Amino acid sequence: MSIGSIAASLSSVQQQLSPAPSAKDTRTAEQAHKAAVEFEGLTIGELIQPMFDTVDTSNDMFGGGAAESQFRSLQVSEMGKQIANSGGIGLADSVYRQMLAMQEKAQS
Repeated sequence: MSIGSIAASLSSVQQQLSPAPSAKDTRTAEQAHKAAVEFEGLTIGELIQPMFDTVDTSNDMFGGGAAESQFRSLQVSEMGKQIANSGGIGLADSVYRQMLAMQEKAQS
């Protein structure tokens, strides 16, 4: 899924929520979408972490050492964020829809 299709789905959801969304509604929807993408990035990072835990880099020319073990979790976290920002696995869309539904229910 591309950024363009996410933006298109964001605008269609906003149009469905109200015929003429105010600036506050638009800002809230953008914040919800950003939070959903961040959540997806963290989730993807957690999912790929075991893959890196099982790799033995101690025999590699540039691998191993204390520094690599300290920064591995940061690297995996950033990989998850990049995957999510590049379209991800579709989790952000589901989370975003649920967030909007919960906000709409709370406002009713």
